[in-house]
Amino acid sequence: MSNTYTSNLHVEKATTSKINDVDFDNLPFGKIFTDHMFVCDFVNGEWQQPKIMPYQAMSMEPSSRVFHYGQAVFEGMKAYKDDDGRVFLFRPEENFKRINKSSARLAMPEFPKDYFFEGLTTLLDLDRDWVQSGVGNSLYIRPFVIAIDSAIAAAPSEDYRFMIICAPAKAYYKGTVKVLIAEQFSRSASGGVGFAKAAGNYAAQFYPTSLAQKKGYQQVIWTDADTHTFLEEAGTMNVFFRINDTLITAPISDRILDGVTRKSLLQLAEDNNISCEVRPIKVNELVEASKNGSLKEIFGAGTAAVISPIEGFEYQDTYYDLPEIGEASYSSVLKQKMLYIQHNLSEDKHSWRLEIK
Repeated sequence: MSNTYTSNLHVEKATTSKINDVDFDNLPFGKIFTDHMFVCDFVNGEWQQPKIMPYQAMSMEPSSRVFHYGQAVFEGMKAYKDDDGRVFLFRPEENFKRINKSSARLAMPEFPKDYFFEGLTTLLDLDRDWVQSGVGNSLYIRPFVIAIDSAIAAAPSEDYRFMIICAPAKAYYKGTVKVLIAEQFSRSASGGVGFAKAAGNYAAQFYPTSLAQKKGYQQVIWTDADTHTFLEEAGTMNVFFRINDTLITAPISDRILDGVTRKSLLQLAEDNNISCEVRPIKVNELVEASKNGSLKEIFGAGTAAVISPIEGFEYQDTYYDLPEIGEASYSSVLKQKMLYIQHNLSEDKHSWRLEIK
């Protein structure tokens, strides 16, 4: 292993690469990782020297507070490579701001911006061969923070670890999905941590999602915790509804994640003269629109899947099919425009791309 220093960043390069052992045509999502990772610890009230090192297992005490009190937040980002071999990030500033917002909600220290961007861009430069060109290919990037203080008292940790790991990725969901609208379970509640990418938010979804899967549905559309009458998110994604020619999505709140893909799609819709409404929407409005034929589309939106079309939903033991629109669907049009921007195939009028040089 060779050691170099870039500013305050210590870089330890892997002596050999695993890349030749990877079948990039058959990638399980999130199970194969690149050669390097970024690590920075928070100790004695300060962030220590950030490091990039070969991807490896790490040792932790069984009493680390993350195991007992769930102080853990994360982000989901992607890097893309164009046909000329240039590598780009998509709106990374938004992810940086959100991970610090999530951290603050869980009483965790915010991470320095210069550490984040120098570490991220250096890591991606080292592992740029893992970013495959071609629309649909990407490198999924997982920044996260965990509590590592060795103590089981019910209090915030004193020590933390910020890390970034990367996994080559293809499409997350293939084809369309069927969903069950939640009538009993909720993703989050007012005053809670639904707006944060807290690890526990996702753990709490697994059980009700498994119940939906036993009924033949891939995901759940979550409803509000108070009345179960308002539609909020779909699985691990924000959700859009097309009624006639208008796209509707719920407003962000302390229950709903401020998704980077969500806000980007709203901007792209505006750019392409697609009518959008950001407002609360009730389950009954959706059911009525399905019955009268005005419901044209539902799709989830998130970093991993970009856009995931929904072919139908169940509510109160009744299943509702959605019409097949094909390439004229808003989901198809907006997904292509998003992917083309991400892969440097079209104009980036909003300066969303950041090239890794």
